[in-house]
Amino acid sequence: MPQIVNTTRGTVIASRAEWARSFLARLRGLMFRASLPEGGGLIIDPNSSVHTFWMRFPIDVIFVDRQNRVVGITPAMPPNRPYAGARGAKRTIELPTGSIAASSTQLGDTLEFREN
Repeated sequence: MPQIVNTTRGTVIASRAEWARSFLARLRGLMFRASLPEGGGLIIDPNSSVHTFWMRFPIDVIFVDRQNRVVGITPAMPPNRPYAGARGAKRTIELPTGSIAASSTQLGDTLEFREN
């Protein structure tokens, strides 16, 4: 399980993330889950936009480009929202609400995915 680190700020965004790389895993995302554990996250790769249909809880969303630079941020995206995305995004990271603020993540920051 990778750890997601904001190397610009020196903060941990997620300590136990999962990859969603297959077509089905990317399609399913967090739909139908009851929650996302604190410190958890889902890295959808490749992906540049998300929706929250069929989700039961709000999420923080970070969009990163090919260099893992933050190109979009959507805090507390509510369930059943049709779309959020960012131009130039290659990966989308779905996180528990409050993760963006807790890690002080901002546009332009660089992230690192560290395998544990």
